Amino acid sequence: MRIGILREGKQPPDKRVPFSPQQCKQLLDQYPELEISVQPSPIRCFKDSEYKELDIPLQEDLSDCDVLMGVKEVPVAELIPGKTYFFFSHTIKKQPYNRKLLQEIVRKNIRLVDYEVLTGKDGLRIIGFGRFAGLVGAFNGLLTYGKRHKLFDLKPAHMCEDMAEMFEELKAVSIPPIRMVVTGGGRVANGAMELFNAVGIPKVSVEEYLQLEQTDTPVYVQLNPEDYNVHRSGATFDLEYFFEKPHAYNGTFKRFVSKTDLLVAAAYWDPEAPVLFKTEDMNAPDFKINVIADVTCDIEGSIPSTKRARTIADPFYDYNPQTGKLEEAFSSEKNISVMAIDNLPCELPKDASIDFGKNLSEKVIPFLIGDDPDQIIGRASITQNGALTAKFSYLTDYLLGKS
Repeated sequence: MRIGILREGKQPPDKRVPFSPQQCKQLLDQYPELEISVQPSPIRCFKDSEYKELDIPLQEDLSDCDVLMGVKEVPVAELIPGKTYFFFSHTIKKQPYNRKLLQEIVRKNIRLVDYEVLTGKDGLRIIGFGRFAGLVGAFNGLLTYGKRHKLFDLKPAHMCEDMAEMFEELKAVSIPPIRMVVTGGGRVANGAMELFNAVGIPKVSVEEYLQLEQTDTPVYVQLNPEDYNVHRSGATFDLEYFFEKPHAYNGTFKRFVSKTDLLVAAAYWDPEAPVLFKTEDMNAPDFKINVIADVTCDIEGSIPSTKRARTIADPFYDYNPQTGKLEEAFSSEKNISVMAIDNLPCELPKDASIDFGKNLSEKVIPFLIGDDPDQIIGRASITQNGALTAKFSYLTDYLLGKS
């Protein structure tokens, strides 16, 4: 089998890569029957020379490869017919901006394996960049807080050499005794908590947090869905049922707003689930949250102040709760400062790529090269043989331009 590592073609450019040079070498040593070629790239976080030094061939034309792996969507014009592609396609939610991409994939008889739907036997995702979205999101939340209150000015994560330097940046400043909430229990939330733990910020229980009047140190609390949602009938919270029928629940997050300075929103949100709070809630006298790091970056989603995504270079804006309008970042103490970026892992491309490649090497490649008894690859194949697979047949109308 020949695997080709694609040059990222989507704009703005992405520096991440499925495998580092060292990981390519390890795979070649582990699987003698495997060949890997890398398409040259001037923007990749690992230089072409780093692959070349380990005898990984650089190759502009990857048409002789069986499998092509990238990170973001492949430009339509660059798709090679009849190949197997791995990348984040952003089509499974019927995203209109990628309809043409899926149409061309089917037309060119391409097997599309989407990283987002690679799951184990338990149905849980086995790969992704969520950890780094959480790490950088929490860091940016503190960076935003420092700027808003003119307390400290951290070097942005994307200007740090790696995650270790990002941690050192945070350890060098004095974080005031603020109270912070992290929502969620998945990879993103765990990444946020990993950062807080690494710099010595204590975690408290929900009960302790709600009873806390004053603190001499910064603290944070993790909120799982049962901590801010209740069944409308008063029935005991059931996580599986909540995921299945989120509309059957009411939100109770408002009990945290008078206790919180910084919110790190790291929980997946279903549009049928309760929002964390509404626009009118943000005008209430007891609404104390003044910085929101919306790692999920759901536009007009669970957080009404997330009106748009910003960029790594320009990550902040203010939300005026009285007018509902966006204003220049840090322009008024009455505003709420928001950090909302939809590609946070790109701020630490080397660390994120190495972590991603490790999971890909251990949890996916063995089933790609050998047998796949649990259908790890099969379940994540959106298209095959010039058509949608049965699991993704719900995309038919989307593919045909009808929805």
